[in-house]
Amino acid sequence: MTAALLTLADSRLPAGGHTHSGGVEQAIAAGYVTDPRSLAAFLLRRLQTAGSVAAGLAAAGARPDADLALLDAEADARTPSPALQAASRQQGRGLVRVGRRAWPSPVWDALPRAPHHPVAMGVAASAGGLSPRDAAAAAAYLSISGPATAAQRLLAMDPLTVAAVTARLSPEVDAVAARAADEAAAGRLPADTDPLLDLLAEVHTVRSDRYFAS
Repeated sequence: MTAALLTLADSRLPAGGHTHSGGVEQAIAAGYVTDPRSLAAFLLRRLQTAGSVAAGLAAAGARPDADLALLDAEADARTPSPALQAASRQQGRGLVRVGRRAWPSPVWDALPRAPHHPVAMGVAASAGGLSPRDAAAAAAYLSISGPATAAQRLLAMDPLTVAAVTARLSPEVDAVAARAADEAAAGRLPADTDPLLDLLAEVHTVRSDRYFAS
């Protein structure tokens, strides 16, 4: 564990993540998330699908032999929702901006202009001297920590309760990250999908009363 990993996994990193709810805003509006128990179920579901894919892409992007343009195309193929694609690229662009200043490296130049967030996460990990497994861990953790914080704000939940919900998912986060890193090392990428998250994102993007960008 290094300070660079802690920084990369911190949702306060000024890369725009605080403006995205990871689908939880629309899940709350639809009645899927109403309390700590339903929040925990939503976060686990997101971790095992979108979080798994993000972890795999981040791990692959942190490898020294990574073809970043190809990985970005793979991210597109695994993100059927245009709204989620846009959100991922917004966050990726933000991470590149702060990452270039925090961890200067020529590897940033190989990225597309507005890369998907997990691909940029992999490059940030590499530039910060972290391993592909570290990159996977950061991506997996962020797949639940951001939505958890958004749910806390939207439902006025007790912060201690939400922190406990997130902490109890730690074994699952570790398992998803380890599996994704192993797959990336073998030249494979997770392709877990959740149509519900795609549908929630598309409904959310046309709302005029939303608090979060996604």
